[in-house]
Amino acid sequence: MAEQKIRRIIPCLDLKDGKVVKGTNFVGLKEMGDPLELAIKYAKSGADELALLDISKTDQGHDFYIDLIREISISINIKLIVGGGISNLAGIERLIQAGAAKVSIASAALADPGFITEASSKYGSERIIVAFDIQADPESGEYFIYTHGGTRKTNQEIFSALKKYSELGAGEFLITGIDFDGVKQGFDLEFFEKATEYTNKPIIASGGAGKIEDFVNLFNRTSVDAGLAASIFHQEEVLIPELKQALAEAGIKVKI
Repeated sequence: MAEQKIRRIIPCLDLKDGKVVKGTNFVGLKEMGDPLELAIKYAKSGADELALLDISKTDQGHDFYIDLIREISISINIKLIVGGGISNLAGIERLIQAGAAKVSIASAALADPGFITEASSKYGSERIIVAFDIQADPESGEYFIYTHGGTRKTNQEIFSALKKYSELGAGEFLITGIDFDGVKQGFDLEFFEKATEYTNKPIIASGGAGKIEDFVNLFNRTSVDAGLAASIFHQEEVLIPELKQALAEAGIKVKI
């Protein structure tokens, strides 16, 4: 069994045009509600951190939702992770000023690996999350990183990238399995078991949560630090207090 450390539960608000949306395998987006209301609800229900990811910024190039980020950060008492279209130090500065505790960087980390070193040197690696969307190659079985909402395959293999970006200054990784996203059949346990061998940084696992047992299996089978989910929390298929209670009963350390 994985070492006993406190595991985190992180609801995720995927933002498009200022509204929370969710799809399956990154497509078929449906509106899920008001970001501020959901943020307050999750903070009150025992979430450990909250992720706010602007899924259209990289493609559309609109500005950050600074007012919304500020409003959420002063309305909740847990750490706020903000991601989506962050490509320079000025962007990180604005988000931290608005109340982000951590920033999640995806496409820009791949385009300019040195950016991660600069960012962690300036703001501290504990604030810098590198986010990877991954998919297994059907022929080789190797996992490759995808960008632009899972639409563009890169030639970067995930395990070597974990090693490389750990050395460059990433403080944490957020990894989403594209094939598992929104399917609610459980996390990619085989992948996450292996991923933790390539970095000593915390890993947030994303993609596939459908029920309480999926989190129990994730934390029992792998040594990832956190489980992230969206629609099951938005639709109240899983309630965070019940989830944490079940994890505690399964002998998994959580903050209750």
